[in-house]
Amino acid sequence: MGFLPYGVSCGIICLVIEMKKIDSKQVLITGGAGFLGSHLCARLLAGGHEVVCVDNFFTGSKANLADCLGNPRFELIRHDITFPLYVEVDEIYNLACPASPVHYQYDPVQTTKTSVHGAINMLGLARRIKAPILQASTSEVYGDPEVHPQREDYWGHVNPIGIRSCYDEGKRCAETLFFDYSRQHGMSVKVARIFNTYGPRMLPDDGRVVSNFIVQALQNQPITIYGNGTQTRSFCYVDDLIDGFLALMGSPEGYTGPVNLGNPTEFSIKELALMIIEETGSSSTLVNRPLPGDDPVRRCPDITRAREDLGWEPGVPLRQGLKKTIHYFDRLLSGQESFG
Repeated sequence: MGFLPYGVSCGIICLVIEMKKIDSKQVLITGGAGFLGSHLCARLLAGGHEVVCVDNFFTGSKANLADCLGNPRFELIRHDITFPLYVEVDEIYNLACPASPVHYQYDPVQTTKTSVHGAINMLGLARRIKAPILQASTSEVYGDPEVHPQREDYWGHVNPIGIRSCYDEGKRCAETLFFDYSRQHGMSVKVARIFNTYGPRMLPDDGRVVSNFIVQALQNQPITIYGNGTQTRSFCYVDDLIDGFLALMGSPEGYTGPVNLGNPTEFSIKELALMIIEETGSSSTLVNRPLPGDDPVRRCPDITRAREDLGWEPGVPLRQGLKKTIHYFDRLLSGQESFG
C-alpha cells in the first residue's frame, strides 16, 4: 500500500480535525444537575460536545452527574438563573425549574421567578451571543384540559390563582417571553411542552406518581392513589424525551414550536399502580386519598406535530421503562446508588 505525499496527508488530517471542530458544539444546560438535565448532559457529552451545566442544586444533585464530572469537556457552575449569567456557548437548553408539586409549591414565589426572571436572563444571554435557545415548557400550560388529547393550538384551562399556578402560569409566561423575543428580536427559539416523564434519577420524594408508587411498592407500603384512580396520564421514558429535545434543537432555523413531547398511550393511575405492584412483586395494597386541588383529570398529548415536523415519537413501552426505573430505585433504596 502506497503512502500519500506529506503535504497531502497533512491536509487530510487537518481537514478531519477541522470537521470535528465544526461538528462539536459548546452547549449550556440550565438545571443540568436535575433529572432531565443530567440525562441531557450525558447524551451531549457522548455526542462529542462540550457541556456547561448550570444548577443552583435546589432539586438537582451532583450525584446525577457522576458520569460527567470527570469528562474534560464538562464544566459545572453553581448559579441561580434568576440572576444574569455571562458565558459563551453555541446553544442553550433552559431546563431550570422545580417540576414536581412538592418542590415547586415549597417556595411558589421563587418558582415563578425561576420561570419568568430565568427566562428573561437566558433569553438576554441568547440574544447577546446569538445562540438558539430551547425552553423546557410543560403540559401544565394546558391546565385541567377541556380538549382531549391536547394539541398545541389549544390555549388551556388554567387556574391563575391556585396552588399549582406558580408553575403553570410561570411556564405560560415563559412561553410568552420566548415568542415575544423571537418576534421582536428575530431570535431562534424552540419551545418543548413536556408531558409526564419518568426514569432513573427521579427523586424518591418528589411527589410524582411514578416515583411515589415505585418507592412504596419496593417497601411493601400501601400505594397512595389520589382520587379514585380513574384519572389518566401518559408516561414517556426519559431517553425518548431526550431524543425529542435533540430533534427539536436540530430543527430548521425559524421552526419554534411549541411541540408536545410525550407518550400518547394513556393509562389510568390505578393501571399504573397495579403494573408497578406486578413488576416489583410487592405485597402493597391500594389506598385512596382526596384528589389535590387543580389536579388534571386527563392528560395525554397529541404528538402529530412532533411526528410530522421532527420525525420523533417515543419508542419505549411503559412496562419496559418501568423495569429500568424500578431497578434504579431498588439500588437507591439499598444504598447501591446515591442521590442528593
